[in-house]
Amino acid sequence: HWQGILQAACEQTGRRDLPVLQQPTQLSDWLELDDKALKLVLTPEASTPMTDYHTENNLVLLIGPEGGLSRAEIQQAQQQGFQAVRLGQHVLRTETAPLAAIAAAQTLWGDFR
Repeated sequence: HWQGILQAACEQTGRRDLPVLQQPTQLSDWLELDDKALKLVLTPEASTPMTDYHTENNLVLLIGPEGGLSRAEIQQAQQQGFQAVRLGQHVLRTETAPLAAIAAAQTLWGDFR
């Protein structure tokens, strides 16, 4: 079902590369991603904005569930190389935060993989 949504969204927007859809996994396992990507964890408590970073390669975003990530989860992410960033002054819903983060990333760094 989700793969079909990805494909339809890419067709609608003219994107040629399908994003990789991962299986659900435990946060601790997912954080161990050995990737050379810029890794950002979004949290309204962060003092650093996304504009302080730059990438021309891959980007990995960690966005919490409704109610946000716990402090322990954010610390765990930072121990695995994630940088805590904020999108702005307002707390976004879990449904809109990914869209806002992707739009901000594309505005800041262009269309990347």
